[in-house]
Amino acid sequence: MPITPATATHNPSNGTADAILLELVDEDGVTIGTAEKLAAHQPPGQLHRAFSVFLFDEYGRLLLQQRALGKYHSPGVWSNSCCGHPYPGEAPFAAAARRTFEELGASPSLLAEAGTVRYNHPDPESGLVEQEYNHLFVGMVQAVLRPDTEEVASTAFVTPPELAERHAKDTFSSWFMTVLDAARPAIRELTGSSAGW
Repeated sequence: MPITPATATHNPSNGTADAILLELVDEDGVTIGTAEKLAAHQPPGQLHRAFSVFLFDEYGRLLLQQRALGKYHSPGVWSNSCCGHPYPGEAPFAAAARRTFEELGASPSLLAEAGTVRYNHPDPESGLVEQEYNHLFVGMVQAVLRPDTEEVASTAFVTPPELAERHAKDTFSSWFMTVLDAARPAIRELTGSSAGW
């Protein structure tokens, strides 16, 4: 992991076991403080900064990931390519690139900003709340995936019809359709109209 001022205190190799802190924001996305990760997700939830990444292969297929069964929040559900939270002071773009590599074992060959979306999604299974100001990113992945099994149970590349079929029968994260719909203009720009997104 690249060491920046934001990531230095969270680097596992430094021997510390600090609580993971998230950046709390106001409705305009301006930082107003920090909160411990689990506390920020307890009902009613505290608005915090997050990111969502949508990666595509050269055929315009979307990379989905199934979250590992051991995760405390939304385990086993399908979701977008990668999502997470920047460390306090870490740029969302840097966090998205870092976390994509940590989870999937591959860096995007292209990554671009795709706007922001704010939402409030309770998770009925865990009782936790996703109260997020989410920075969206779209990109390409061309390297072989080597997912971290503690984070990712499975991956799949899907076309729009395959996603619709899978979405009808499998469980997806509560935030998935919200972030996908918000990212669609940038996705269409990246993949072209023939991909069908």
